[in-house]
Parts: sequence; C-alpha cells; structure tokens
Amino acid sequence: MKAIVMQQTGDAGVLAQVDWADPAPAAGQVLVEIALAGVNFMDIGVRQGMAWNEMPLPRVLGVEGAGRVVALGEGVQGLRIGQRVAWVYAPGSYAQRIAIAADALVPVPDAIDDQTAAAVMMQGLTASHFATDFYPTQPGDIAFVHAAAGGVGLLLTQITKLRGGSVIGRVSSADKVAVAKAAGADHVIVDADGRFVDEVRRLSGGDGVHVVYDGSGPSTFQGSLDVLRRAGTFCWFGPVLGGPGPLDIMSLPRSIKLGYAVFFDHIHTPQLLRARAAQLFDWVIAGQLKVTIGGVYPLADAALAHAAMESRKSTGKLLLVP
Repeated sequence: MKAIVMQQTGDAGVLAQVDWADPAPAAGQVLVEIALAGVNFMDIGVRQGMAWNEMPLPRVLGVEGAGRVVALGEGVQGLRIGQRVAWVYAPGSYAQRIAIAADALVPVPDAIDDQTAAAVMMQGLTASHFATDFYPTQPGDIAFVHAAAGGVGLLLTQITKLRGGSVIGRVSSADKVAVAKAAGADHVIVDADGRFVDEVRRLSGGDGVHVVYDGSGPSTFQGSLDVLRRAGTFCWFGPVLGGPGPLDIMSLPRSIKLGYAVFFDHIHTPQLLRARAAQLFDWVIAGQLKVTIGGVYPLADAALAHAAMESRKSTGKLLLVP
C-alpha cells in the first residue's frame, strides 16, 4: 500500500510517499480501508520531533480519519465488514489501510459523508471538550476564541453559540473575517501581532470575557490573561507552538482559573468516545454544526497540506485522500 512516512525530523520536505507493508489486524483490531485522513497540528509536532520520539524511523504519520471495515481480528464484536467508521487517534493514518483497535472506532451514520466524518473527529471532539466539559458554557457567557477561522475555532464558535454564549473571534487577516462570521462569531478582530486586549475589553463591556480559548502559543498568553473578567477561565491548548514557561500561581490576576485542556480527558473510555462522536454527528445531521473543509489533497501531497497549515493561511479542516 501507499503511505506517507518521515525518514527524519524536520520541515515538510522530510515527508515522502512510499510503498509500505500492508497491515493485518491482530486480536481486537479491525483492518480499515481509509477514505480520508485528517491533517492536524499534532502531525506537524511529530514531524518536528516534539512527539513519538520513542517510535522508530521511518514512521507513518497521521492519527485521524474515516473509512470502511475490510477485515476483523479475532474477538472483535459490534462491528461488521463493510461498515463505515471514523477515528480520532490511530497512529499511521496517512495511508491506504490501517489496523486499528476496535475500541478506537466509532460508527458513522449514513447521513454523514466521509469528508465530514474524517474532518469532525479531532477538532470536533476538542471543541466539544472545551465548551461543554472544560468550561460548560452557559447562556449569556462571552467567549474569546483565538484562531477563530481555524478548524477548532470554527467548531468551538458554533458549539458556544449552540449553548447560548456569544463569541469574540480573533483572526490573523481580513480575508478570514467572513469565515469566522459565517460560523456565528458575534465580533471578529483582525490581529496578527497580539494587540487585541483593548478591543476585546471594549466589546465585552469593559468587564472582560468569561472564557478564553488560546492555542496560539506563548506570544498571546499575557494578552489572554488580560482580557478575562473576575473568576474567568483560561483554556490553554495546542502544544506544538510551546508553552508560556514557568508560572507563579500567586501572580494570576482576578481569581481566574487556568488550565491545559486535553481532549483525551473528554473521551477516556470507548463509551465516551462513541457518545461524544454521536453528539457531533447528531448536530451535523440537524444542521446545527457545519464542518468547514479548507482543502482536500491527494495523499502524495501531504507535504503541501503541512505547509498550508503551518503558513496560517488555511481555514477549516485539511484532509488527505489515499
């Protein structure tokens, strides 16, 4: 089969499409023919040597996708050959086929197409965790969403609105404003330099926002602190761009709450994974959640997809077609 591997750590140029051994499902696993694979910032982190360093090189990238079951390993129950499935974390997803633990798969309803299924898993479960679990949004809450035109930002905006909140979004360029507005953002700030504090405080009536979602790296950390109201919540995510460094907890202002949100805490059992994914699918089917596809690339062009994501010029979700 064809697969995208990295021979060494580095920039997008280290990615190459190669012939790779076909996987076979072990006990408890399922062999899946991949229809589409999702591209995520964590893939860039792996490529740059920030994760998976215990895995030997060369290694196949990718963790997310959707496809169809083609074989069942010993002991697998509840899935059938030909069934459409999706997954959020299965290393080796930039390929034509993959062997995945049955517990890591979710059934895909007939009303959900393959592109949507592949695109909504990582970013949808992340956004769901942030706005329903890490910070349970209440009617009237004001959220500040960094990278509001990105895949997580667009879904996070919509889920916040579904729960009765309002959204101030931040985008890096004027051409992304319409995308963020279409997702429901009440206000959109164009800012590429981290100069957003005064405008966010003005738009929030001077009190600051109830919650900030910041995956933009250390350059925006202080500004995100500054826009929170008393007892506001700071949701920090996105390890690829690095953290803010050591913190003196006694220096945190206004009794705010600060945490690092990891979506695996949202789906730490197979039952939760399927329940949270089913909720996302239900929202999509009901027309309450729109998944924006920012680009679909042939598998061989994975390096181009990585370059587009790193450039910060893309919006929505990027996908690969094996």
